[in-house]
Amino acid sequence: MSRIAVPNLEDVPEGSKEGLAAVYAQLGVVPNLFRLIASSPAALTGFLNFSGALKKTLDVKTRERIALAVAQVNGCDYCLSAHTFLATNLSSARRRSRRIATAGPVTPRRTPRSHSPAR
Repeated sequence: MSRIAVPNLEDVPEGSKEGLAAVYAQLGVVPNLFRLIASSPAALTGFLNFSGALKKTLDVKTRERIALAVAQVNGCDYCLSAHTFLATNLSSARRRSRRIATAGPVTPRRTPRSHSPAR
């Protein structure tokens, strides 16, 4: 079976680079699927708009559960790996951020003095 070549970030059309930069800012990586779709700036824009609409409708945990189920049915190890990572890291990072945001002001803890000799 032949494979579709996934372009390097430098090789995608100029019209796709801003969208891929936004993906990188959110995920810290640009997954292969986004790089492949970026071959067409119009397709990438449509895909990102679709993804943005889902974010307003479904929470991250639900979106990743759906993605994991689809990856399992499709037998795609790459997708299973990527969405397991995202489900684990994005949902826990958001929970931590939410806890921090709602915890109120933080009182700094005193740290023990260094073990230097007393004067």
